[in-house]
Amino acid sequence: MFKKILIANRGEIALRIIRTCKEMGIKTVAVYSTADKDALHVRFADEAVCIGPPPPQESYLNIANIIAAAEITGADAIHPGYGFLAENAHFAEVCADHGIKFIGPQPEVIRIMGDKALAKRTMKAAGVPVVPGSDGPVETLEEAKKIAKAIGYPVMIKASAGGGGKGMRIVEKEEDLEHLWNIAKKEAKAAFGNDAMYIEKFLKNPRHVEIQIMGDQYGHVSHLSERDCSIQRRHQKLVEESPSPALNQELRERIGEAAVKGAKYVNYESAGTMEFLLDEDGNFYFIEMNTRIQVEHPVTEEIFFYDLIKEQIKVAAGIPVSGRFYYPKERYAMEVRINAEDPFNDFMPSPGKITSFHKPGGHGVRVDTHAYAGYVIPPYYDSMIAKLIVSDFSRKGVINKMLRALEEFVIEGVKTTIPFHIRLMQHPEFVKGNYNIRFLEIYGDELLKP
Repeated sequence: MFKKILIANRGEIALRIIRTCKEMGIKTVAVYSTADKDALHVRFADEAVCIGPPPPQESYLNIANIIAAAEITGADAIHPGYGFLAENAHFAEVCADHGIKFIGPQPEVIRIMGDKALAKRTMKAAGVPVVPGSDGPVETLEEAKKIAKAIGYPVMIKASAGGGGKGMRIVEKEEDLEHLWNIAKKEAKAAFGNDAMYIEKFLKNPRHVEIQIMGDQYGHVSHLSERDCSIQRRHQKLVEESPSPALNQELRERIGEAAVKGAKYVNYESAGTMEFLLDEDGNFYFIEMNTRIQVEHPVTEEIFFYDLIKEQIKVAAGIPVSGRFYYPKERYAMEVRINAEDPFNDFMPSPGKITSFHKPGGHGVRVDTHAYAGYVIPPYYDSMIAKLIVSDFSRKGVINKMLRALEEFVIEGVKTTIPFHIRLMQHPEFVKGNYNIRFLEIYGDELLKP
């Protein structure tokens, strides 16, 4: 087992990893930018190293500084968390070159599954259902027109290196293709330095369902069933729950088996998430894989009482997984993301000083956060400041508990998304489990009016 792990991240995920390391008797090293000198992950790690000024490129994305911090503190492994360098194959290779274990999948797997077009081709070869579309990046507008005509409108243009909804456009009819193609390419180039695009059939009212998997170094893969992530805004997840209201056990088993088949095909190691779109007829299609721990991993942890970070560390140290398939049994969980944003002003970011902070409590209530009264939310990073996770023995019980916990959650000094979530938990269609990825498009006027 590792003696010391450096956490190459910040915020709640850095704190989350530190907690598990301490419980495992492993020393921890925090890295931080000058903007995060007063952050809790810096306070609670055994050691802390400043790696640069606030801009991410000069600190949390600065590979040389992170490796130097690992070397001077004697860390024998690095956990990247999510975001930043978590899905950077080059970073994983640099770690290996310096004799430091990267807690995540192999660099070549990150590279394959991080390229959406290549990942889709790979999963198709593995026998996993994929959305109809181009087999790889589409080189020209003329080729794009041919493919779109063949699969039928509406189609989705997507950046091959994309994420977070950038470089993505829905094209309803042929005459709109050229204009939206050019916009998406420019956006992808600016966001990722890569304007390669691919095209797939646009499914009008799908749900977004993901399967949590855990693979080891010996070819074994376990899955821990699904999370439904369909409540989204501009392709960014806002709420996640398990089990999905849309799955029966037969469909749950089929989608779980497909996820394991895909993971085994690429010899996947560590925690990962196979993401699928589920249409109204119960057909599911692979869309991408996240080769890291997910923001919403606590949902699965609360369903199964299973520490995914601990399992990641054990797998990286060479300990095998069980190979079991886990299914929810009379246990429900839900997570909402509390962002420092004004939901009634187009989710405008709201950095600044938190003047008052009170977390909810009680049975089945978990808050993962790095925020506290007096904490100054910096403007340089993601606006998420907390995750509220609740669990119970029924979906109705979870919603009632979430509503109670949200009403108990006090954050003053900045705007947050708490009022939006309170409204959502009372929306009759959400309460019935009747939602898809277009929920906010349909009901946004009533949920987001001031």
